Amino acid sequence: MTILNEVKLAKELIKFPSITPIDAGVMRFLEKKLKKLGFKTNIIIFKEKNFKPVKNLYARIGNKSPNFCYAGHLDVVPPGNLNDWTINPFKPSIKKGHLIGRGANDMKSSIAAFVSAVSSFLIKNSNFNGSISFLITGDEEGDAINGTKKVVNYLKKKKEKINFCLVGEPTNPNKLGEMIKIGRRGSLTGKLIINGIQGHVAYPQRANNPSTTIVNILNEIKNIKFDKGTKNFQPTNLEITRINIDNSADNVIPATAEATFNIRFNNKHTSGSIKKKLNKIFQRISKKNKSKFKIEYRVSGEAFLTKPNNTTLMIKNIIKKITKITPKFSTTGGTSDARFIRNISPCLEFGLVGKTMHKIDEAVSLKDLKNLKKIYQNILQDYFK
Repeated sequence: MTILNEVKLAKELIKFPSITPIDAGVMRFLEKKLKKLGFKTNIIIFKEKNFKPVKNLYARIGNKSPNFCYAGHLDVVPPGNLNDWTINPFKPSIKKGHLIGRGANDMKSSIAAFVSAVSSFLIKNSNFNGSISFLITGDEEGDAINGTKKVVNYLKKKKEKINFCLVGEPTNPNKLGEMIKIGRRGSLTGKLIINGIQGHVAYPQRANNPSTTIVNILNEIKNIKFDKGTKNFQPTNLEITRINIDNSADNVIPATAEATFNIRFNNKHTSGSIKKKLNKIFQRISKKNKSKFKIEYRVSGEAFLTKPNNTTLMIKNIIKKITKITPKFSTTGGTSDARFIRNISPCLEFGLVGKTMHKIDEAVSLKDLKNLKKIYQNILQDYFK
């Protein structure tokens, strides 16, 4: 068995243009690498009507408990205008101590660091007392319909137990070692449609303007004080993201008005409790204005928190030892696949510095990548002591 170099492997992974949900062969490539390390692998393809099929990978070495799992995604966001990049985003290049390419930061380099760490760990600990597994998806940057969510359900049915999971998302704002994510806020998107009665602007008594109703509703929901936040979470926040009245004439009162909003909520609420609160407002104002409303909700995930345990504290200490920075426990940022994994296992997120993720010339410091590999390797050594 040979030790896999984290930089070389990151470059190899970046070369695959795996723009979500396109696989481009990257999953089979990683599967071959893991098989050579002794992993039993399974590529699982999930399909659902109106969504493109997605390849996912679950791999495990060892039959005993505990099972330490590493989770991540090999899909990337589109590169944008190729002319804006200093390199071809899928022909990675090293410049000024940084590896540049799409996915270098989010999160192919993190996966490379973990695979490299595992290869080093196995050479010294071939008979370790437990199991190591990988849960890798190709649908994190997209709809998240045929990815980790379905893999988690698949593992439940197979009665596959994961004792702890580390998600390798780029968690650090500026320096490696600053932040561990121990939870995430929930995310709820609502599309509100108000139906009124079309008419001439000179005869408003003959019409019912839906824009009046929707403006009143949006003003009220934007000013809701949901909570003051908690020890671990920011206050719940609602943002209006779109307002649309499809009307090409200035002398016509429109028949419908639409708006979209998103709420990031902490663990004082559930998506259900928020829907209930909002629906009462929609009903009250619509009734007062003699309008009709329709609301469509999409829940990306519920708020969750992994209470720090011995493994969490052990990981914190290793990060501090290697980076000389004491990491902060945080729940900030958007959603991640940890929202699905937490249903079967305690988990936390720790990866690279996220400054350039989704940007032109996405990059990772080679020093950070080397240290991340060290952190991941030390975690395995301490976990399986």
